[in-house]
Amino acid sequence: MKRVSSGPLLRPVFSAEQIAAAVRRVAAELSAAYAGKELHLLVVLKGALFFAADLARALDLSITIDFIRISSYSGTDSTGGVTLAEKQLTGLQGKEVLIVEDILDSGLSLGYLLSMLAAEQPASLKSCVLITKNVDRTVPILPDYYGLTWDGGFLVGYGLDCDERLRNLPGIYELG
Repeated sequence: MKRVSSGPLLRPVFSAEQIAAAVRRVAAELSAAYAGKELHLLVVLKGALFFAADLARALDLSITIDFIRISSYSGTDSTGGVTLAEKQLTGLQGKEVLIVEDILDSGLSLGYLLSMLAAEQPASLKSCVLITKNVDRTVPILPDYYGLTWDGGFLVGYGLDCDERLRNLPGIYELG
């Protein structure tokens, strides 16, 4: 167990080394799948920023990057909906688009993005998440690529947050 500046108790789940190994594995899978193509990363802010930066550096591909900001949580609870907070996209038509997300649990956010972005007519539209939670999803969806799986509770660190805090932890912890 760990406590950050008299904050909540945190239980270690994934170390920085485990995360790095998962990022390298996913990058190798993507580099093989998209060999000879340019891949457009669509990074979901703010949670996927750390993962996307490490993933982009590990890819053996030509890439372009855009960012999109959505929200579906308040504290540790899902709001039950998805709010588009910021959309900065260059034309996606005809591009190989990969949504890069931090975590997949209810499926609301990823389902929303896949539906919205399909209208942009990309050549392909796939998803890549750092963590996929083994839960009953509100939207029955599976990621095309993922780094780690988790069966437990609310996670923070390596980009994942609770009310904008604890993103900067090098590992991933369960909030306890």
